[in-house]
Amino acid sequence: MQNDPNSLNSSNPEASDSHRLERRRFMIMMGVLPATGFIGISTQNAWAVHNQVQISTRGPYRYISANGIPDHRTGNFPNRRNPNAIQSQSHKFRVPLLPKEASRITDVEFSSFGVAINGVPFDPAANEFWRRDRNSGWRYEAMSGKIDLGLDKNNAHVQPNGAYHYHGLPTGLIRNWSDNQHSSLIGYAADGFPIYVLYGHRNPEQTQSAIIPLASSYKLKFGTRHGGPGGQHDGSFVQDYEYQQGSGDLDECNGRFCVTPEYPEGIYAYFLTSEYPFIPRKFKGTPDESFQKRRGGGSRDQRPKNHLRPKPGRKPPRP
Repeated sequence: MQNDPNSLNSSNPEASDSHRLERRRFMIMMGVLPATGFIGISTQNAWAVHNQVQISTRGPYRYISANGIPDHRTGNFPNRRNPNAIQSQSHKFRVPLLPKEASRITDVEFSSFGVAINGVPFDPAANEFWRRDRNSGWRYEAMSGKIDLGLDKNNAHVQPNGAYHYHGLPTGLIRNWSDNQHSSLIGYAADGFPIYVLYGHRNPEQTQSAIIPLASSYKLKFGTRHGGPGGQHDGSFVQDYEYQQGSGDLDECNGRFCVTPEYPEGIYAYFLTSEYPFIPRKFKGTPDESFQKRRGGGSRDQRPKNHLRPKPGRKPPRP
């Protein structure tokens, strides 16, 4: 059986193309392939405190306590677009040991989606809206490249309270990967389901099935936006995307039921992808309250008053 994603055999040519593109984007992010015109923020160990994380089980729950200091190199923080320094945190998360699918799907909104095994949270959404109006219905997409949030090569940056967090693929955390093996576990979602990166089995319930880069089922909408900022759907906003069932390998929550190395009997699992939604934006199960943002504690991506922001009615600065 063929294991090379560059020569995938499929009855659906569009699906094979999606797999090849997904693989290429991933390898560019991992630094294996060059990205023309890409300018990354130089990396450094930007802290004096070492990574501390403890994962334990007690009763029906798994507990994750961490200081939020990453165990890999980061960009230079503060920087021109992210004026916050990395600081030690007191993260305390709880997830169910035996997660269950909920009766309905819920949006992540302003909660953290989950936490990586190194104790750094996954926060997919940006707190930037068209005309700075969160009621406008148009939220800027953090990974679009249309707004410069000072992300480093790990697709991460720092909140005003010093909390380092991921907006996309945590490249520094992905140390062992291969086209020929299933992704390792990299974290837990707020509802308790495991989180993986990109690579899974073609047949989700067969461990002997070929390994492929899994593709999201979200696509850019065609045509122009109705109302709001107007213009073409180009990925600048979260609302530029729509879920097209069956167009990729993953469901609306960017996950699927599958066998994994850690769960050989099968479990619902989320996958991070190199295309939207990057980090899932919806929960299949019921998220634990420990992942909710505290009011007044520095909502994600807030900036000091002197930070460069687009004036009402104007586009944000490009990177």
